Amino acid sequence: MVIQTETKYPKRAPSEFIRAPDPAEALKLQERLRYHCILERTIDICEIRHLAGADAAYDQDTIYAAVVVMTFPGLEVVEKTCSVQKVTFPYIPGLLSFREGPAILDAFSNITTVPDLIVMHGHGYAHPKRFGLASHIGLHLDIPSIGVAKRLLIGDCALPGAACGSTEPVRDNSEIIGRAVRTVQDAKPVFVSAGHKVDLAQAVDMALKTTTIHRITEPVWHADRVSRQCRDSQSGTELPSVSD
Repeated sequence: MVIQTETKYPKRAPSEFIRAPDPAEALKLQERLRYHCILERTIDICEIRHLAGADAAYDQDTIYAAVVVMTFPGLEVVEKTCSVQKVTFPYIPGLLSFREGPAILDAFSNITTVPDLIVMHGHGYAHPKRFGLASHIGLHLDIPSIGVAKRLLIGDCALPGAACGSTEPVRDNSEIIGRAVRTVQDAKPVFVSAGHKVDLAQAVDMALKTTTIHRITEPVWHADRVSRQCRDSQSGTELPSVSD
């Protein structure tokens, strides 16, 4: 059953919701917030008109966080933006929200098109605390979100079949926390998990419906490209080719 909710875009700056003074406090915040995530679908795919992809690039202690809004199902770019900030949190696996989240939320504050779904380059439920970057951003913005990652953070899975659309469950202590998905035939699988206001089946369906020629979904691929264009334009280097 689909839960009907009013679509709102909260205009608020990143706050203590996604900031922590140290890793210990970050873990405590994840522990508190994870119970607020909704792991049920709240919107039908036929109701989705716009998607937002988010990703980030780095240059030493500077982060370039990009958000790209695309139409669905046409997957045409309608809006893109990038936020440039100093990195204030160390790289620690499982705590990516506190390193990238503030800049990503700042980028979201600059877009005018309200997305119906967010596709994050990272994990959602497939996380040690069951509250990865996709969950954190989706919950903060109160927008359905999914996580699509290139590597597992936690759990085990078998290799999916070579055909596009083949999947295998990702399990952690017998619990299914995500799925390994073959988005392009013979390419390496990606790892999909629910973030907020979606279930796992819908997350996998949307990951497949938003993938074309690249292994990663189009919203994330474009956000990755914009983040690196932003970085390279400031450093004066040429944007490298993208094949993944």
